Amino acid sequence: MNKKKFRQIWGHWQLYVMVLPALVWLLLFAYKPMYGLIIAFKDFSFRAGIWGSKWVGVQHFQRLFSSYWFPIILKNTLTLSLLSLVFGFPMPILFALMVNEIRNKKVQSLIQTVSYAPHFISTIVVCGLLLLILSPEGIINLFLNFLGKDSVYFIQEPDMFKWIYVISGIWQQTGWDAIIYFAALSGVDKSLVEAAEIDGASRFQKMVHVYFPALVPTIVILLILRCGSIMSVGYEKVYALQNSVNLIRSEVISTYVYKIGLTNQDFSFASAVGLLNSVVNTVLLVVVNSFAKKVNHSGLF
Repeated sequence: MNKKKFRQIWGHWQLYVMVLPALVWLLLFAYKPMYGLIIAFKDFSFRAGIWGSKWVGVQHFQRLFSSYWFPIILKNTLTLSLLSLVFGFPMPILFALMVNEIRNKKVQSLIQTVSYAPHFISTIVVCGLLLLILSPEGIINLFLNFLGKDSVYFIQEPDMFKWIYVISGIWQQTGWDAIIYFAALSGVDKSLVEAAEIDGASRFQKMVHVYFPALVPTIVILLILRCGSIMSVGYEKVYALQNSVNLIRSEVISTYVYKIGLTNQDFSFASAVGLLNSVVNTVLLVVVNSFAKKVNHSGLF
């Protein structure tokens, strides 16, 4: 490190001190545990420890690829992720654009506050509400009975599971995910808006030609991040809504790892599955980022 660089760092040492706790946390809880990934290539036992356990190479990966559940959990994971991406990702954008057009600031603030609320409801509470609403005695079936239809136990319909997961996810996350778009819209140059109004642009035209282009850089970054986690479906919600009837459509990689790793205590196999999942996510992140840089000249790195 040359003297000039050292002086620049020393001149802002307060900022580096502020970053230090976060850096220490990252090293201790994100990077240090990575050495434990080697158990994916070992027959791990608590008695022998990580380094004392026997090496088995790629045996656990071969076992995964030949497993009956592998194509099922892969298909289910991709189905839930892609449906959430296609239907869930655009919703915060549309919501932010529409709320931005509300002229009454009090009404606007009220709608924003109400839309944030579902995010703070516990996932288990949300699942409990879904089980009640979708039960044979739930409000939806009461409405169907009123129309002369038979009751449907939605949660035990395997093909309904993906839509229950996606629609409830949209309800729970749209308002919260829209926050970053509200922030981006607040930074739109007012002169552009005034110029569009002088030219006779309607509200819809302003949304399309002024506000939406201002969101594009943010949309690209968030889309890259979303694609980089396309193989990661949180197990809490899926696991809480699972039952023996819908398992064939609800078992995903994260719940499979949870059951194999903790329930069956097969830590090496679970680590192999998790490692493969992380590698695929990383590859997708790099590929999508490269594509975005070529098309839109913006990316994460």
